[in-house]
Amino acid sequence: MSAESSGGWLRGAKPSTSESEKQLLAAPHSNGKAPIEAVGGLPAPATGPAHMAPPARALPGGGETRRHTLIAIVLDKPGVLNRVASLMRARNFNIDSLAVSHTDQPDVSRMTITLHGDDVAVEQAAKQLYRLIDVLKVQDVTSEPTVDHELALVKIRATDSNRAEILTIVELSKGRVVDLAGESVIVEATGTETEVDAFVALVRTYGIKELVRTGAVVMSRGSASIEEAVKR
Repeated sequence: MSAESSGGWLRGAKPSTSESEKQLLAAPHSNGKAPIEAVGGLPAPATGPAHMAPPARALPGGGETRRHTLIAIVLDKPGVLNRVASLMRARNFNIDSLAVSHTDQPDVSRMTITLHGDDVAVEQAAKQLYRLIDVLKVQDVTSEPTVDHELALVKIRATDSNRAEILTIVELSKGRVVDLAGESVIVEATGTETEVDAFVALVRTYGIKELVRTGAVVMSRGSASIEEAVKR
């Protein structure tokens, strides 16, 4: 009985290859990859370079970090302060100070925000802040001429021996005594952030019992007005 009539192949014999199969094996693959091997029907191993991941995407910002001052005009409604703080937290900003006050309009409030960040990141945060509900106007006054003031109340330890010295320092620093007690003096200090920092450092040698600061309130110099620029 022949090998073909028995439906099998003799040991060591190889099946014959038709002309169409030979042409298919000899021709390059249609997608440009290596041809299929004659034995096993598996694709030949790739010889080209392995797939490389795309380069890392550049993130905005990343420049020099400096102090920025933002002014936001908002509607006086519940939840506005929480939304503003949540946006800054989501963008990984640590707010140095946040002062909120009424304006001349009864239903409008003004926020003065000081924070540290690079110019691009702060600019993007200001644009997102402007898109929030109840936010009417946002302005970065970092590079503009402004009037910048802060108020601090400092409760200083005082004794009979150093009380006169403390009062002299307060007078020279243009501060104001608002309360006198047997063991303490409460002083009101106003000025720029740098001036308040200097006064606090000066009286710290006597001992500070309590300290509270309002944070900076800022207004642009000149006749321009952010509140008048608000379109409602």
